[in-house]
Amino acid sequence: MQYEEYKKLYNELNTPEDVKRLEAQYDPRMLDSLFTQKTTREVKKRFYMVKNASAKMLKEWKKGMSIMDLSKKYRFPPLLVAMFIFQEDGASKKEFWSYIRDPTLLESEETAAEVREAVRNDIVYSPDANDRQRERGIWGEGLLHEWLDGQGITYRTENDLRGTEFTKTPDCLLDKPVIYEGHKIFWVESKASFGDNTEFRFNARKQLVPYTQLFGPGLVVYWVGCLDDLECPQDVYVCDISVMDKKLERIEDE
Repeated sequence: MQYEEYKKLYNELNTPEDVKRLEAQYDPRMLDSLFTQKTTREVKKRFYMVKNASAKMLKEWKKGMSIMDLSKKYRFPPLLVAMFIFQEDGASKKEFWSYIRDPTLLESEETAAEVREAVRNDIVYSPDANDRQRERGIWGEGLLHEWLDGQGITYRTENDLRGTEFTKTPDCLLDKPVIYEGHKIFWVESKASFGDNTEFRFNARKQLVPYTQLFGPGLVVYWVGCLDDLECPQDVYVCDISVMDKKLERIEDE
């Protein structure tokens, strides 16, 4: 995706309603992923500022403001607002998340109804959102295995490598290196997030560059999309779902 289109889209993704509205133009998995990334970044920036208002939010809630009203007022995800309120009122984090999973545990049906509404409107921190994120990861890894298996390329997975001497392991460590678009690669990493500059820099620092130091050059695939002009560290190559149409070449003397 060109940066100009990405920036316009990123700026438009401010609410769950925006995600739904844009599904006619963009892949829902990509929108869900990008909205999640934007939301979690904003949460990281403002978490403690909003948390410091917990006592005030609890008072406002007890005076009649709903969790959703407070979410809009403080421009913060509804379930995190609810968590701050419940914890300020004496609930532990463990108790709070048990209420989220099963609102019938709450004594007040009115509060339970508010919790259900918050869960429905939080597409980043709800149990359903966690399930979608996990399913995207499984979907991406499935595509990666399909791509490699379909070309007869053998590899060891992260599970296969668990307990070995390696401190970090890619999703697929190739048994023998292959040629990808003129470059020799030794591993492939699957990502179900959108590869924008922030995400890619984080992935490169935490995983991709260490992989090159351990195993050599490799490829990362952002299945829901990525920017076209990412600045790649040496020996790291990037593609999106179009990789499914690309062929790998074996190195005969390996």
